[in-house]
Amino acid sequence: MFGLLVKKKLDHNRLANVFVNSLNEAVESGFGDIAGMINDDAAFVHDPAINESYADSFMMIVLAGNLKYLDAHFEAEDAKEIRSKIIEKFALIYEMTVFEFEKVVNEYDSFISRVNHPSKNTLYGMSKALFHKFNLNEYQEVYFKSMRAPNPLFLKRMDDVMINYLWD
Repeated sequence: MFGLLVKKKLDHNRLANVFVNSLNEAVESGFGDIAGMINDDAAFVHDPAINESYADSFMMIVLAGNLKYLDAHFEAEDAKEIRSKIIEKFALIYEMTVFEFEKVVNEYDSFISRVNHPSKNTLYGMSKALFHKFNLNEYQEVYFKSMRAPNPLFLKRMDDVMINYLWD
């Protein structure tokens, strides 16, 4: 029994390592292309000038979105342990305490839920969160800008991009 527990904890730790490393690599290598895509998107009448300074916000949106999916792929106890390990590892990367980093993740999670309400579709919520975090409303045509709502065509294009950042 103890051997199984140790093996399980090691597996959680390894899984968290793979998760953290692959998410970091995906965001670091792909964010420049995403920024370019947003800057060139036809939904905007003015260039949003998204640059590398937005990468951390993008990472947090992707991380919070992915953490929502853990429960769908693992038993509740395993998902909780894996999430804890992921938070620990990201806290080290961002040079924060686990408590501080978890607070940031929870704020992003709440933000995604809030901008996505009443929908429960996490992918759609990640796209909407990106729209709002990057203040993209300011760059839209007057119709959508006055509604303070993202152009649905832009959201669809972002969904097609964001799906590549969901870890499975």
